[in-house]
Amino acid sequence: MKFTKMHGAGNDFVVIDGHGLDSDWKALSIAMGDRHFGIGSDGLIVALPSEKGDLRMRMFNPDGSESEMCANGIRCFAKFAVERGLVSLNNGKFQAETMIGVLEVHPIMNANRVVRARVNQGVPILAPEEIPVDPSQRLVPIGVGHSTAQRNTSTGSEFFNPNNFVFDWPVAIPGHSFSVTGVSMGNPHAVAFIDTPVDEIALSEYGPLVEHHSLFPNRVNFEVVNVIDRTHLTARVWERGAGLTLACGSGACAIAVASRLHGYTDNDIEVKLPGGTLSITWDGQGDVFLEGPVETVFEGEWPQ
Repeated sequence: MKFTKMHGAGNDFVVIDGHGLDSDWKALSIAMGDRHFGIGSDGLIVALPSEKGDLRMRMFNPDGSESEMCANGIRCFAKFAVERGLVSLNNGKFQAETMIGVLEVHPIMNANRVVRARVNQGVPILAPEEIPVDPSQRLVPIGVGHSTAQRNTSTGSEFFNPNNFVFDWPVAIPGHSFSVTGVSMGNPHAVAFIDTPVDEIALSEYGPLVEHHSLFPNRVNFEVVNVIDRTHLTARVWERGAGLTLACGSGACAIAVASRLHGYTDNDIEVKLPGGTLSITWDGQGDVFLEGPVETVFEGEWPQ
């Protein structure tokens, strides 16, 4: 089985053309994703025929679970699909079917190679039951974990009422506590704005505790964020089913939404992650747009 190893801002994937193949993708993701006995990756992406778009993307985490969406992964998917002729562009774009629906992808070319991609990630989901978050597990506010970044209420979303959403809800875990804002970009995220530099947070310790917290019935991706200024943020991510990763595209989108709702940032921001910087645009009401780099690392064959 031929594969391509790719990454988007350090978030790395094994990508396979699944046309005509009948494989146990979950088991294959576990085997391929192992960084000692496999290829090593943050997930397996499979390109398949689509009845709803130009091409279908399925993404599996290294633990075998299937992810609803992966924004760094879909950029790798775009590069793979375009450069192998699996899709034809229409006005520079194509339609990718995912578990959260059909998304519009705009590959950005340089000398017939895809070097970046811009993706319409759709409208963020904020209702607790749709993230999902279990309100019965909400604790009494504990007043810790908040960021002291300056808010500008004039830039807050016009449709947003913090009383109706997961806005600075407390999450207590052994040894620490965070105030999180919940956002779904098709997959669930808990965003914590903190004053402690993100590099100093024991995310490998706290991440799995937040991921499996009773507040989140389907588990959750967890982001810790420093607000630098109104257009720049720094973050680290613990990904559901993958652990610590160098970047998370849907996480960066969730961060952009949460920071905009808090009034910390403007419409256009850059989120600096350990593996690189992603650009996100959100006007506070409509679709979220993500743009970032994508690269091929190497190609190979996996024995059957």
